Amino acid sequence: MPPSTAKYPYDDLLRTNIAGIEMRTPVLTASGTFGFGEEFADCVDLARLGGVMVKGTTLAPRRGNDGVRIAETPQGMLNCIGLENPGVEHFLTEILPRIQPYGMNVIVNISGSSVEDYAEIAERLNVDGVAALEINISCPNVREGGIVFGTDPRAAADVVRAVVSASEKPVIAKLSPNVTSITEMALAVEEAGADAISLINTLVGMQIDIHRRCPVLGNRTGGLSGPAVKPVAVRMVWDVAHVVHVPVIGMGGISSWEDAVQFFLAGASAVAVGTANFVDPTVTMKICDGLGYYLHENHCSNIAEIIAKAWK
Repeated sequence: MPPSTAKYPYDDLLRTNIAGIEMRTPVLTASGTFGFGEEFADCVDLARLGGVMVKGTTLAPRRGNDGVRIAETPQGMLNCIGLENPGVEHFLTEILPRIQPYGMNVIVNISGSSVEDYAEIAERLNVDGVAALEINISCPNVREGGIVFGTDPRAAADVVRAVVSASEKPVIAKLSPNVTSITEMALAVEEAGADAISLINTLVGMQIDIHRRCPVLGNRTGGLSGPAVKPVAVRMVWDVAHVVHVPVIGMGGISSWEDAVQFFLAGASAVAVGTANFVDPTVTMKICDGLGYYLHENHCSNIAEIIAKAWK
């Protein structure tokens, strides 16, 4: 059973609501770094988290990319997993019933190769136990000649509209940092109906083996995450929070409560922890503890009192 809330004396200061989702704390876990939540149940109070953004889910099962999928980098990691997952049907019939008893907000990260894919997944996920959908718009749009949804404002907006139309759940659009203007992307998905925006996804990077004289990753390039990307993520959260009216969920390199505070001060209403979960499986609990104590020490009555307070 989850630990008693008496162990967390400052959690009342952390309660929040994002896009209609009641959250015990504003600390979530980023998709692809926390499995389906159950893998961390022995060391994390899952119900204490604001939500678990589960592993990216597609219509059909995917085996992912061949070759090396993960490479460590200074202050981070590269990955090219390739959206390996068991598919939406397996998630609904096998995984969701197992994880519901943990009492966490289950936020399903969805990916597709076409607008129709996204809409169909969203429709299938109109079930009890799913708190919200997070749209991964960093996948190739196969039907439109390989355009990446996440770098074209019009394509991103098309996906968001389709998911919003098909879904009864709050819709969170996850933005890629690999764009010319992050604010243009944010405004496009907000106008299309997104209830919240999460950012950033990974940066495109590469690492080369100097002895074999070839890229380390089987896919050549991969997504860079971890502490190295935090300054980029903080800046993009700052920029986006200044122009949109929906909540922003900040992520990218958060590994301590001090990191999380930076995101709140920049304008985030919640944060998600990713790569740090691989280093310390209990890091989210430590961040919740630190955030609560920070609010208490600064005489704040709730987390909202520090959001965007770095703005001048």
